Amino acid sequence: MEDAPKLAGWESTPPSARRSPDLRQDRAQRTRELVLNCAAELFAARGFHGTSVQDVAAAAKMTKGAVYFHFPGKEVLAVAVVEAHYTRWPALLERAKAQQAGPLGTVLAMVDGAAEAFADDVVVQAGARLQLESILIGLPLPTPYIGWIELLTDLLGQALEQGELRPDVDPGAAARTIVSAFFGMQHISATLYDRADLRERWSEVRELVLLPLRA
Repeated sequence: MEDAPKLAGWESTPPSARRSPDLRQDRAQRTRELVLNCAAELFAARGFHGTSVQDVAAAAKMTKGAVYFHFPGKEVLAVAVVEAHYTRWPALLERAKAQQAGPLGTVLAMVDGAAEAFADDVVVQAGARLQLESILIGLPLPTPYIGWIELLTDLLGQALEQGELRPDVDPGAAARTIVSAFFGMQHISATLYDRADLRERWSEVRELVLLPLRA
């Protein structure tokens, strides 16, 4: 299996924006992941402004000093959560490709998987909220949406060449529309219903936006 492509918006924040220690021991790595997951739960529920390092320490059942050892500041911790959000997508792409369902099938598997992630994965949920609150964080974050648009444009272009896509469909326009529809859908679901209806809303978007593209 080829490595997942390095797409804009799916890359890590430059090292200068991170100050995490070198984690060479399994115990340190597990502790760091515990802090990250506790922070993600709080950021997803309360946002950046409503979460403190003390809150994270209490949720992780450790001291503030232990949290600061791994993440020297709330801003650094927020960046790490957003980066963890973006690590989900290359892994999802590998799983979608493994289904060997063709480029259009890969598109469907990717966005179906993203819908499941937004419904269930607190790191994905927290990363999305923190992106919207980036002005409060003050450190560079990955650029949202670009990686998705580039990936879907490429896959839909392949689908067009292989006769899977309607011949009148422009891959770039279709990719931008899918990304806008998906992320708009999940944001509305999060805002109005805490994503309780996300799977149902995604099914509607899938039927109305994606499936009509098929040849």
